[in-house]
Amino acid sequence: MAATGLEARRAALEMLHAVLWDKRMLSQITPHDGLSPADAARAGRLAGDVLRHIGRLDAVLRPYVSRQPRMNVQNILRLGAAELLVAGGDAHGVVNAAVAIAKRHPGTTKASGMVNAVLRRVAEQGAEAWAATPPQRLPVWLRKPLHKAYGTQILDAIEAAHERGAPLDLTTKPGFEIAEADVLPTGTLRLPRGQQVSALPGYDTGDWWVQDAAAALPVRLLGDVAGKRVLDMCAAPGGKTMQLASLGANVTALDLSKGRLARVEENLARTELEAELVAEDALTYTAAPFDAILLDAPCSATGTIRRHPDLPFVKSTEEVEALTKLQMQMIDAALRLLAPGGRLVFCTCSLLPVEGEFQVKAALKRHENLKVVPIDPTALGGDAEWASPEGGLRLRPDHWADRGGIDGFYMACLQMT
Repeated sequence: MAATGLEARRAALEMLHAVLWDKRMLSQITPHDGLSPADAARAGRLAGDVLRHIGRLDAVLRPYVSRQPRMNVQNILRLGAAELLVAGGDAHGVVNAAVAIAKRHPGTTKASGMVNAVLRRVAEQGAEAWAATPPQRLPVWLRKPLHKAYGTQILDAIEAAHERGAPLDLTTKPGFEIAEADVLPTGTLRLPRGQQVSALPGYDTGDWWVQDAAAALPVRLLGDVAGKRVLDMCAAPGGKTMQLASLGANVTALDLSKGRLARVEENLARTELEAELVAEDALTYTAAPFDAILLDAPCSATGTIRRHPDLPFVKSTEEVEALTKLQMQMIDAALRLLAPGGRLVFCTCSLLPVEGEFQVKAALKRHENLKVVPIDPTALGGDAEWASPEGGLRLRPDHWADRGGIDGFYMACLQMT
């Protein structure tokens, strides 16, 4: 086994420890020094495979261990089992690599024999057990409110969609196409996952940016934005800012973090689009009234688990409670910045109604002159079932299952009368 293969696996184990023990998101973890870009990408895929299937992996491993191993040993077993059962790796190479990794660290050396025995049995017998185990379950803190909101059948479908993962979606400048991409009814280009993004046609010329099909819809609820002053209220990483700019809007991209705005600036430079960048707190920001405002509010991001399988292990109920209070404050702040007759689109990449439908209902009670602008999802290329009773759109990961799914998202268009 090549040393680089071992280093990618070791990096994946470090990432798993950071998520499961330190409660850090994979996006916040930098692979250890000296790892090639290819091995860094492989480490991320391996860690993601384990997190996406961790419940099933543990169920397959359980009959072969007499007692629960320590986390560092358990993660070696999980990683090996994921390579065997998810990625279809060569049994000899996978087992040998796992044993070699176990022997390298003083805390796992004594378990190397057990790692060898268990993974050999998984290689020989695990496929049948793997096929019989149900999809990865969400943690109780998230599963309980989702079950209340959607019921057992839909919750099961959501969990199955999370386990399948997500394809690569691109939003393009008007008129750009990639021949091998599928064009979704909403206009998003879709490619199989695993693509090398920087090698795709149009990357160097800035003709597109990565953006899930669901995330590309809120901008469209604002209508024709050409020539209008539009505020992207929580702009980073800039997908919606680029959408607005490509449609001819005069965009102000607002974000609390200068570091996150730097990423927006980089994306604008690559795509040769323009926007005014402002690093300020959205709750205290003042400016002349805007014709339209897009508020993609900070949220639990529970609608993106199919792309971020680490999220259920890091987020918590307490964080959701704090976020819902912030979302309420941000809606009120946005309305103060909106010109008479202007549109405010509120959206979150959350599956939780408290971060979507409930926020809009509460805003309507706080502001008696506020109304919801009706949305026809079929006019956007979506399905009629996306319509939410209060007038917004509710998208779920199990929607468009035959097309590869879509992120969980809520969005509504508000207007002062």
